[in-house]
Amino acid sequence: MAYIDQFFQVLIQAGGSDLHLGEGEPPKIRRHGEILPIREEVLTREEMAFMLSEICSPARWQRYEETGDLDFAYEMDEESRFRCNYLKQTNGYGAVFRIIPTKIKSLEELGVPQVIKTFGEMRGGIVLVTGPTGSGKSTTLAALIDYINSSFSRHVVTIEEPIEFVHRNKKSIITQREVPEHAITFPAGLKAALREDADIVLVGEMRDLETISLALTAAETGLLVFGTLHTNNARKTVDRMIDVFPADQQSQVRTMLASSLRGVVAQLLLKKQDGGGRVAVNEILVGNSAVSAIVREGATQKLQDVIVGGKGEGMQFMDDAIWEQLVSGAVSPHEAYMKAIDKQRFRAFLPDDEADLANSAGAGDDASNRGGDKGRRK
Repeated sequence: MAYIDQFFQVLIQAGGSDLHLGEGEPPKIRRHGEILPIREEVLTREEMAFMLSEICSPARWQRYEETGDLDFAYEMDEESRFRCNYLKQTNGYGAVFRIIPTKIKSLEELGVPQVIKTFGEMRGGIVLVTGPTGSGKSTTLAALIDYINSSFSRHVVTIEEPIEFVHRNKKSIITQREVPEHAITFPAGLKAALREDADIVLVGEMRDLETISLALTAAETGLLVFGTLHTNNARKTVDRMIDVFPADQQSQVRTMLASSLRGVVAQLLLKKQDGGGRVAVNEILVGNSAVSAIVREGATQKLQDVIVGGKGEGMQFMDDAIWEQLVSGAVSPHEAYMKAIDKQRFRAFLPDDEADLANSAGAGDDASNRGGDKGRRK
């Protein structure tokens, strides 16, 4: 048993999601969104160096010492796997560990909209799963890959940093590659996937022009590409995909995206009102001729109307998903208000003292947002 395992056991027993270790600070865990210390005594340099170096290879430890950053996965036992991020900070060594469930939940167990299944049934194009860090993107994608693995005979290549959920072959062949261990970079892994007789490619991070460009090319050549971005709704996702390119290339990229975009699944986690964890809410955009025309024109402010009007096709607007959770009593008015795009819609539900604060803060917000909202409400 490694020395650090005692901290992981506390995390698991407490039902937490993340372990935060920082030299000169007490160890802390994140539980249902809140960060809590798990002992008073601070972590020393010697303690940090010992436990961080114990669970990674000498080559990785050397890379961390030289660069100040390291990502990998650690398996404590058959039931417990962690995504590890080492960093250097003002006090010295630091690390954050995210627990990765070893059992992959199904889409049904996650409670996400069933239309997400149809994205796994497609034969080509690009599907973007988006949301802030810690919103459950990886969990939703793992469930979708598991659905494909259980239902179809495909070759799925995943390019991740690090590999989180480990997939065993069922009907499909799943080839999982880690950056930089198996592929030096995401673009290198994507280029190689084009030569690996892949049907489906999952790109763990689409954060630079080269990766996004290659993903669009792969989607145009007939691969089904799943990618993640840190945007929180469909409109921002489409804008981000295009804005990463220089201005003189953007009209060409809009045309490529218009023809290959099959869907956007944006995800947020809301704290449950009863304190019993968090619930996922999704915005769903399904690619159709109207979406293609809007993307080609660059008129992304019109996407909200398409989403709201596309319920019959399984589309869902984020604020409507949040509204359902509020009306059902699953989340508090405050939580709904904080996560909503159109705050005005949720302000009336706040307690009087919070509403007064929101109104005084919102006066400035509304004035600054009006330019953006004008387009959205057309």
